[in-house]
Amino acid sequence: MIPGEETLEAFWLSCPSSPVPPSQGRSGPSAKHTSIAFLKTHKTASSTVQNILFRFAERNNLTVALPITTCDHQFCYPRPFSAHFVHPHTTPPDIITNHLRFSRAELRRLMPNNTIYITILREPGAMFESLFTYFNQYCLSFKRVPNGSLETFLEHPWSYYRPEEKDSMYARNTLTFDLGGDKDRPTSEALAYAKRFAAEMERVFSLVMIAEYFDESLVLLRRLLSWDLDDVLYVSLNMRTADSKSSLSSENIAKIRAWNAIDSVLYDYFNASLWRKLRALGPACVEREVQLLRQSRDRLVRSCFGGHLPPLRSAAQITNKELRPWQPSSKVEIVGYDLPVNMTQKGHVPPRDECLKMIMPEVQYTRMLLRSESLRYRKRFPLRSSQQTARSVGQVRAHKESPAPSLNPRPLETMARSTKGALRLSQ
Repeated sequence: MIPGEETLEAFWLSCPSSPVPPSQGRSGPSAKHTSIAFLKTHKTASSTVQNILFRFAERNNLTVALPITTCDHQFCYPRPFSAHFVHPHTTPPDIITNHLRFSRAELRRLMPNNTIYITILREPGAMFESLFTYFNQYCLSFKRVPNGSLETFLEHPWSYYRPEEKDSMYARNTLTFDLGGDKDRPTSEALAYAKRFAAEMERVFSLVMIAEYFDESLVLLRRLLSWDLDDVLYVSLNMRTADSKSSLSSENIAKIRAWNAIDSVLYDYFNASLWRKLRALGPACVEREVQLLRQSRDRLVRSCFGGHLPPLRSAAQITNKELRPWQPSSKVEIVGYDLPVNMTQKGHVPPRDECLKMIMPEVQYTRMLLRSESLRYRKRFPLRSSQQTARSVGQVRAHKESPAPSLNPRPLETMARSTKGALRLSQ
């Protein structure tokens, strides 16, 4: 618990739908739900959610499924997820959260039966502007646009977009693609398909967070998982500089939503779903917990960094290489944090290591977790580890050599049922 944090007892008594507060005791660690599959979508504040899950896993000695090294820090995205993409030293997992293209069947093979599925969406206009800027050097649909102009792309998107081209998933209905759906349904079918797909996703995901209402989403997430307030504290990660952003006119937002019609239906559907859940909890209850969340986060920041968050810096300005964010191209700058130079480990509350992990970019955090989980695995299974690693590498190679799957699967996969916030996006 953060030093100086006020008691939540009065708040809990006014919100009977909340889980048991820490002050009243728990039956044990099992009272917190620990089997979680988070579908990490692109440019949606998902890196911040991932960081929350990484830190929770470490505090509770849980196993996070991580990609085999040939997949880098993603599960061989954009290929549909396969359990073969999971590093054998990180199985059986409690949590999975790195980027993957959703496959319910493969995740069911990997994860426990009581796994809770969650994801996060973002308003399509802001998200597409971020995708266009972030991936302009990788996605050929963006790269061939004269002067890298988003407005030019939106005037005639089919002049630049090629559905089967490498990285085309960043140029149209990215959320739909990440969720395992068909990003290129014909216009005549798109609306009906989107409504059906949204309903199917609702049967799979117990919570779909909304980036524009990040703190409110955390209120629901905490109740869903029976977590403590401390478990969902965060700082924003993977942000762009202000001059890397483009302002959008209402006309261009409308064009983006029309071009990403399936994503737009998904966002509107789950935004409405989020607010139904928040209204059911009660506006006063939600407002009070959001306030407590922000107060606790401010206290954590003061405890970690001596008053305020360290200033956002470019990668070149960050002295600790473990905190330097990945830079996608020369046209966009991703900024991060550096720990204060006078911060020492001895006697620091919370420990310096916890503060560092709260601002650690996902690539470095993934590699660090893989090292620690591999070490733990080798100690438990010294003979098995080398054999499993070799076998898993061979499976991934064979998978890569097989014909690439279509980016537009039909029909929809049948899926079984599982049981304005403070995050100011500059992503």
